Amino acid sequence: MLRAGRFALTAATLICTAAVAGCASSGSSEPAASDSTPAASPSTPAASSNTPAVATPSSSAPGTPACATSALQVKLGSSDGYAGGVYVTIDFTNTSGSTCTLFGYPGVSLVTGPPYKQIGLAAKRSTSTPKKLVTLAAGATANAQLQIVDALNFPSASCGPTKATALKIYPPNQTEPVYLPNTSTGCSKPVQILYIGAVRPAS
Repeated sequence: MLRAGRFALTAATLICTAAVAGCASSGSSEPAASDSTPAASPSTPAASSNTPAVATPSSSAPGTPACATSALQVKLGSSDGYAGGVYVTIDFTNTSGSTCTLFGYPGVSLVTGPPYKQIGLAAKRSTSTPKKLVTLAAGATANAQLQIVDALNFPSASCGPTKATALKIYPPNQTEPVYLPNTSTGCSKPVQILYIGAVRPAS
């Protein structure tokens, strides 16, 4: 009887141990299930990172560029003499093949040379022609009117008459000049004889 009791106790102990092991085995499956959850969650940020950033047209489309000196053919056009001086038209023709713009006043002075050296004062801006943005298609022309007052209108002592060899011309807002032959007489002393108007569409 004692042996039978011990056998029953041992069997009960083994059954309980197996049951505990089974519980532990079934409980170990939870981490595997939890590992599968974060594997799916990154799909949301991954989708958003593949969306390209698109600039709006207003922020990415540049405006029409200013006409560079290299994009222009600059030449003297018509002239109109008057008692005491002459008006000369300066033509700016777009030779670049692309549309560009001109705005404001050319820079103009009389020079000797080469090597070129400025004679007296550069042209003063004339406000009689208001500034206006001029858009030049390929091949189109704009112009500005230059007034050259006869240096002989002034006493030689205060003018210092000097014969020029060229006009030095900067297109509006550019730093590269062009030189056009011109033999006007300038004043080497600070006497204002040049006046320049703003660019405008050629008529």
